[in-house]
Amino acid sequence: MQKDPSKKYQPFQHAPKLTDRQWPGRTLTHAPRWASVDLRDGNQALAVPMNVSQKLELFQTLVKIGFKEIEVGFPSASNTEFAFNRLLIEKGHAPDDVWLQVLVQAREDLIERTIESLVGAKKVIIHMYNSTSPAQRRVVFGKSKDEIKAIAVNGAQMIKDRLHRLTENGTEVMLQYSPESFSATELEYAKEVSEAVMDVWQPTPQHKMILNLPDTVEVAMPNVYADQIEWICRNIKQRDSLIISLHAHNDRSTGVAATELGLLAGADRVEGTLFGNGERTGNLDIVTVALNLYMHGINPKLDFSNLHPIIDVYERCTGMSVPPRQPYAGELVFTAFSGSHQDAIKKGLAEREQNGGQAHWDVPYLTIDPADIGREYREVIRVNSQSGKGGVAYLLESEFGIELPKDMQREFGPIANDAVDQLGREVSGTELKAMFWKEYVERSSPWQLSGFETESKNGVVKCRAKFLRYGQPVVFCGEGNGPLAALVHGLGTVGARFEISNYSEHALSSGEGAAAISYIQVKSADGKTRWGAGVDTNIELASVRAVLSALNRL
Repeated sequence: MQKDPSKKYQPFQHAPKLTDRQWPGRTLTHAPRWASVDLRDGNQALAVPMNVSQKLELFQTLVKIGFKEIEVGFPSASNTEFAFNRLLIEKGHAPDDVWLQVLVQAREDLIERTIESLVGAKKVIIHMYNSTSPAQRRVVFGKSKDEIKAIAVNGAQMIKDRLHRLTENGTEVMLQYSPESFSATELEYAKEVSEAVMDVWQPTPQHKMILNLPDTVEVAMPNVYADQIEWICRNIKQRDSLIISLHAHNDRSTGVAATELGLLAGADRVEGTLFGNGERTGNLDIVTVALNLYMHGINPKLDFSNLHPIIDVYERCTGMSVPPRQPYAGELVFTAFSGSHQDAIKKGLAEREQNGGQAHWDVPYLTIDPADIGREYREVIRVNSQSGKGGVAYLLESEFGIELPKDMQREFGPIANDAVDQLGREVSGTELKAMFWKEYVERSSPWQLSGFETESKNGVVKCRAKFLRYGQPVVFCGEGNGPLAALVHGLGTVGARFEISNYSEHALSSGEGAAAISYIQVKSADGKTRWGAGVDTNIELASVRAVLSALNRL
């Protein structure tokens, strides 16, 4: 890296002087028009582009999600792209209410091939573009501003001259123009070129054209892009005849922010891809923007109620993978390993369950309900060495119905964390249960149960107990106002003096062989306390086993 980067790089040069900008005071209230460019912009960024069958599977998934505008390809670029268009049209794969969008440069041979690919379609968007930025004009084309504008005007005319070949057969056509690299272009010039195209296509409020203003390469902060969009919306002619569209990339990792601010600035439409697939650092992730709206109570008009199958199709068709920290979709984005986070989530979910889920969603660390997009609550809390008692307790309860008392959570949490720390990895609920069983339920030394009987008479319970202590038989009797009181009394007669300070129990499962689990905390004569747990189909015996577990842990 340069010690003085200003010698090599300079601040952005084309920010508008918009001193009375309005977008910062606005709030998003509805979803934009969405256009998926997965099959074109996303596809051209793949090391191995999709074949026709893969494109068809992804197209059908996009339709199910609810996209009404889908850029299906660049039909003049290859036979595969052309064949895919024909397949959609001739085999009826495109629903009547879905616009098939195609991309084409302002060249006659490419326009001709594109028109051929669309014959017989119900609804089409012909998307023409040419690049307008100073660097593109100088480096790529070696042309002046007027010459670049002429390319756009001539391309627009060539498309207009051929539209009758589609419309005379009943095809509904919408036209779209992109001054590519708009965000790096002088605003006055971008407006000039766009208006020159409008002069050819003659849009009206009844038959609008799409003016797509791409952030082709992010070259400035997202607020600058918003200023550019607002400036265009306020200054371009015939604004009521235009659908202002955004197409953001993610070079500065602010594609989502640029899009959301661009919508505040007056845009009507958003182009992007599932999970942000695209050139370099990718396109805008439409899933993120849609669910950002959803978390504020706005219907995004796209259905992501079950993200897992969408991810499966995306990964299978593109060969790409969704990163584990990808917003909303990643494996770990609703997962808490931190103990304090786990505790807050557990309490938030419990509060919501208590009020019947009627209140607005307000669970700490979870921006939306994972269940709304097909995620399971058991994915939310996962345990590693950074976790605390809350996460451990949550997994045991959610996966196995083991409802540890609060004080017992405080005791078992550090024990589990020490074991997990030694493993040096995340552990499953099954492994946690095994740790709990080993520490509590399976403790059989020094005390081990051989037999326990009780009888009740006149409000007094008497017990007769048989135990092994260090392998040696111990038999005693005891009495009290209940079985546990009788047990404590009897154990005291053979030297085990203690009291029960906490007790709870519940069923572990239902059915004929249903087991109960008992949790008992004992306090020794010298003030030490320990928890124990016992499991049995007989609740009385489960409690006896819990007492022995606690004694053994003392």
